[in-house]
Amino acid sequence: MRSPSYSVLPARGLRAVLVLALTAAFAASVPAAQAQTPDRTTPPIAAKPYMGWSSWSMQSSKYPGLNDKGDYSYLTEANVLKQTDALAGKLKKYGYDHVNIDAGWWMDWNWKQGYDQYGRQKADAARFPSGMKAVADHIHAKGLKAGIYLPAGLEKGAYGDGKTPVWNATGCTTADIVYDDLRTTNGWDSSYKIDFSKPCAQKYIDSQAQLIAGWGYDFLKLDGVGPGSGKSGDQYDNVADVAAWHQAIAATGRPIHLEASWSLDYGHAADWRKYTNGWRIDTDVECYCNTLVSWENSVDDRWDDTPAWTGKAGPGGWNDLDSLDVGNGAMDGLTKAERQSYATLWAIAKSPLFTGDDLTKLDDYGVSLLTNRDVIAIDQSTNPPARPVTPSDPQQVWAAKNADGTYTVALFNLADSPAAVTADWTSLGFTGKASVRDVWNRENLGSYTSKITEALPAHGSRLFTVTPKGGALAFTGYEAEASGNTLSGNASVAGCDACSGQKKVGNLYQGGKLTFNDVVVAKAGTYLVKVAYVSGDSRSATVAAGSGSGTGHKFPSTGDWGTVSTVSVPVTLKAGTNTISFDSGSGYAPDVDRIDVPKSPR
Repeated sequence: MRSPSYSVLPARGLRAVLVLALTAAFAASVPAAQAQTPDRTTPPIAAKPYMGWSSWSMQSSKYPGLNDKGDYSYLTEANVLKQTDALAGKLKKYGYDHVNIDAGWWMDWNWKQGYDQYGRQKADAARFPSGMKAVADHIHAKGLKAGIYLPAGLEKGAYGDGKTPVWNATGCTTADIVYDDLRTTNGWDSSYKIDFSKPCAQKYIDSQAQLIAGWGYDFLKLDGVGPGSGKSGDQYDNVADVAAWHQAIAATGRPIHLEASWSLDYGHAADWRKYTNGWRIDTDVECYCNTLVSWENSVDDRWDDTPAWTGKAGPGGWNDLDSLDVGNGAMDGLTKAERQSYATLWAIAKSPLFTGDDLTKLDDYGVSLLTNRDVIAIDQSTNPPARPVTPSDPQQVWAAKNADGTYTVALFNLADSPAAVTADWTSLGFTGKASVRDVWNRENLGSYTSKITEALPAHGSRLFTVTPKGGALAFTGYEAEASGNTLSGNASVAGCDACSGQKKVGNLYQGGKLTFNDVVVAKAGTYLVKVAYVSGDSRSATVAAGSGSGTGHKFPSTGDWGTVSTVSVPVTLKAGTNTISFDSGSGYAPDVDRIDVPKSPR
């Protein structure tokens, strides 16, 4: 889930009282953990994206009956155990093995926090009467893994008067681990920022890690982490916190998956990769309304926000797109088409597959989405994540080339009305015929020449495995910085280490325009021109051939201004010599590295 009262409140404007409540802190007067030796037969942490269930979606929803004791009251020991049993009975055999307890387990019904004598979180007796270790034991008895949640920093309520001792750290108190000015940190300013130049600081994180390891937890979500979580600047830079948790977990001797959340800064992707096993790339997927999610609230944002992060995912650490709430029908708040598209993107992006649905009330369609072994295999395979091969327009094609030479290809219609979407083999880099398998329906569709086109409902999708039978496609390349091109307005040539020729054309804004001259093709037709570009954010350009008016396209972010990505754009050319232009109009366009024009039209 996202962050409980944390990443939610400021982001969604929920009651300020919850923000204040969550500023308190944690607790737990359970003895510290004994170091444990990991089982050498245990697979490496995050070798594949994890799968399971999280409590946050139902905690945060206004759906009738879920939170009958007030906001976020769904989180109880009884409900967690009920979902644990349902997960074990219905989804475990498909790979779902995590039960993650989210924010609030140390809070009473009024969000008043409790702590042990060392300033560590203590389970609320009403919510978790048996304590957190007993809950983890029950989860483990079902052959599952137990997950727990903490926010970054030292919670204000844990500070006390600064005299609270730190466990197993003689002479250290809470005053010795934070900045003297008590500056706040994390996405809700609910904690004091820890000063890791002080020797006692790491010892406090060690004490927390020993506690949760002693309880037997296998997963920790560290929330409100910055840069990210809606905050930036030194005060909200929690990279040192994450590094400290990485060190503390290692010292416990227990394998614990560390997940950092939320909307994390791409500029620190290397840090998230170094210190964690997963990172939330976006805001909460929940709508904080009378369903669990809604399409417009946050689900649809992922098509814009995921592409930049695609290259960062791999064994050991994955891009976390948040909860996959596609199993409960009306409670989810989505159409069937939206539920399938949601699940399709999560799988091809290789996001962790954890649902926040009520597993005791899965409908038949939800079960079919969550248990499709072919779709799960795409998410869990060693093949790379998919990314857009067309611009981020209402109709999109995403694809990844697999190790066996096949392609995973997804078609999306993100428009509010039905539309046809075409995957051209040209955009995948080959021509001729290909065999196509419908992944969701587990059906071989036969051979298709050059492309496949599907009529999709609003917000609909299809997912295919495409096996090329033709040959590689030949292209003619044209560099943006070539002296024969025309630069207009502010457009100028700039250096680019990642670009072919180490140069690109940038400053394409408010009238800036790049025109490729002398683009020669032998035959008239529509060509899928591959555009190599650089764009730290999503930007649009009008692409035109000759003196035509052109078509506007939105180019997905490449993450930063030093990374090159490609998409294929349809351009109609005449036989002979042509021009192809990229015009920023009154806005801002991406920098352009080069274009590659196929030898033949589609």
